Amino acid sequence: MPTPSHADHLEELRHRVNNRLSELAVQVAGHDAGLSEAISSSLTAGGKRLRPLLTALVCEDLGGPLAPAIDAGCAAEMVHTASLILDDLPCMDDAQMRRGQPTTHRAYGEDAAILAAIALLSGAFSTVSTLRGTDAVTRNELTKILSGAVGTRGLVAGQFRDLRSAAGAKGADPEAVNALKTGALIGASVAMGAAIARADTMRKRALADFAEHLGHAFQLYDDLLDTSGDPLVIGKDIGKDGAKATLLRQEGAAGAQVRLNQHLDAAHATLESVFGRDCRMSSALDGVFQGQAALIVRARRTEGVSLS
Repeated sequence: MPTPSHADHLEELRHRVNNRLSELAVQVAGHDAGLSEAISSSLTAGGKRLRPLLTALVCEDLGGPLAPAIDAGCAAEMVHTASLILDDLPCMDDAQMRRGQPTTHRAYGEDAAILAAIALLSGAFSTVSTLRGTDAVTRNELTKILSGAVGTRGLVAGQFRDLRSAAGAKGADPEAVNALKTGALIGASVAMGAAIARADTMRKRALADFAEHLGHAFQLYDDLLDTSGDPLVIGKDIGKDGAKATLLRQEGAAGAQVRLNQHLDAAHATLESVFGRDCRMSSALDGVFQGQAALIVRARRTEGVSLS
């Protein structure tokens, strides 16, 4: 669990992120009824805000300026929200609920959902390319980092492989899919914080290793939620990955627990090498994954049914 001082700081950062996202939503949404509501409601509906918090905390702990880091993190959140809108479409996962409310295509129509996702992607790149408090070289670096996370070396490829994966498919590699679909944007969020803080090469490499382990841990945690979470608590459909080649399906809840703990231990160790002990990022990780033990117990109880 986060220490009280760290928890207070995280809550303050989350509040600042949510306020900034509300401001950016107004800028991106435009004035067309239906479309503007689809954009605004999707971006401001809530969520853990993991990606902007990562950007802000990394930059802050490296001694960089917080305001541009929050904006860059919000750009990552816009990309993430766009990916969720697309992921939920009937031609993809056909989800009914996201962040505790009807999915964007259910609430506003598939046409508005697709256009909202495009608008959010455009808004994300506009945000980083015009980022205040940074120079042109840094803005170019941020644009390159974020675009790399979105394209065929990131989210796009990960989503495509995830949709085409099947539990019994020959050569299925869920770790590679996870690294693209989940890890790429987490890695970009961390890398943008380091870039704004002008971190040296050694620290950037260490933080990239941290982000890689965090991405794998987060996807394993999400797989457990998909099997054993309460949709009313987590705010989204469950059971959507039942036919896919996930590590949880391949190795069971016990194997997933081992891998999850290994990745978390490695992430914490890497953070300690960069920031020392008792850093705010480690405390934030503890808060994100605090419910994993109960999830693993439930996953093991339902394993014979949900994972068969």
